[in-house]
Amino acid sequence: MAELTHVERMWQDDAASRALGMDALVIETDHAEVRMTITDAMVNGHDIAHGGYIFTLADSAFALACNSRGETTVAAGADITFVAAARRGDVLVAEARVRTAYGRSGITDVTVTREDDGAVIAEFRGRSRTLRA
Repeated sequence: MAELTHVERMWQDDAASRALGMDALVIETDHAEVRMTITDAMVNGHDIAHGGYIFTLADSAFALACNSRGETTVAAGADITFVAAARRGDVLVAEARVRTAYGRSGITDVTVTREDDGAVIAEFRGRSRTLRA
């Protein structure tokens, strides 16, 4: 059996993403896709997905993409814009792409869409920092 890469090991140890039912669909250099279903526990008082869960999904895809080069990389900051509501039962997919990496800093964009119709739910931009060994 092949040894796990840095990013595969990180995902395997990610209890938070696993507890929310996230699945990593794609993990490749500078790119990742993660899927999550909105459950009853994830809706707010307006009966729509709580933004914190959508942020967490995007953040998990961001983490995979910016750690895909094999170096330990953490979030330095992130912003999200909610475009449309997600509802109970919706399957969301977050697609992350590293836009630029320079020195120890990077910028990664994540688009969260609803799987069944491709509707954009949110746009996320993460800023990363690679830790020194």
